Amino acid sequence: MKILMIEDNQSVAEMMGMFFQKESWDVVNAYDGEEGLNAFKADPDGFDIITLDLNLPTMDGMQVAKEIRAISETVPLIMLTARDSESDQVLGLELGADDYVTKPFSPMTLVARIKALHRRAEVTETVPAGAAPETTTEDDDFDVVTPHFQLSSKTREALLAGKPIEGLTPKEFDLLRTLAKSPKQVFSREQLLQLVWDYEYYGDERTVDAHIKKLRQKIEKVGPQVIQTVWGVGYKFDDSELDG
Repeated sequence: MKILMIEDNQSVAEMMGMFFQKESWDVVNAYDGEEGLNAFKADPDGFDIITLDLNLPTMDGMQVAKEIRAISETVPLIMLTARDSESDQVLGLELGADDYVTKPFSPMTLVARIKALHRRAEVTETVPAGAAPETTTEDDDFDVVTPHFQLSSKTREALLAGKPIEGLTPKEFDLLRTLAKSPKQVFSREQLLQLVWDYEYYGDERTVDAHIKKLRQKIEKVGPQVIQTVWGVGYKFDDSELDG
């Protein structure tokens, strides 16, 4: 695996470099935003993962993320930052980050996040980026079906009351599929981190909350909210509101 680490703190970069070396990963370091963006532009297909600090000289990490996503919608991107507010997380995710790690962090936590994101990216690549799924209404073409919801893992298509839920990122789709496969079952944030992000104990639960928030916004464009909060526990899928 080849990693582009855009991080202005040289001590952090050197420390992570040692951990990456133990995993036999190659790393390219960039110490400011402009340098990192130029490194990606020079070889946009050459990196398996990008880690991106938000507080960077010459170009803010948010702008770097926006520029990277304009070039590639699929390269896995993990944001690293000392900012820990929910608004910063949501903004980072809206700009295309796949995950969010708050400083200070354990090196093993970041390694685990990278491994999990890389596994998910390999699965997602089996569906060509930008491929337009053929719209269909036959339940046999969907592997998740409830009274008012249909989802196809093959075409990455999700319908609520016959209307497509559009613009789902790979993580949002996987999150929706996990919840909808077990209607009314309550999943804790820890369970969702393990099932959707492929890691346990290392995860930041706010990553789940931020993705749920974005997912709900896209669902609400086509119908009633089917992702419900169970206070003090987690989240569940319930489309019974559409009955009647």
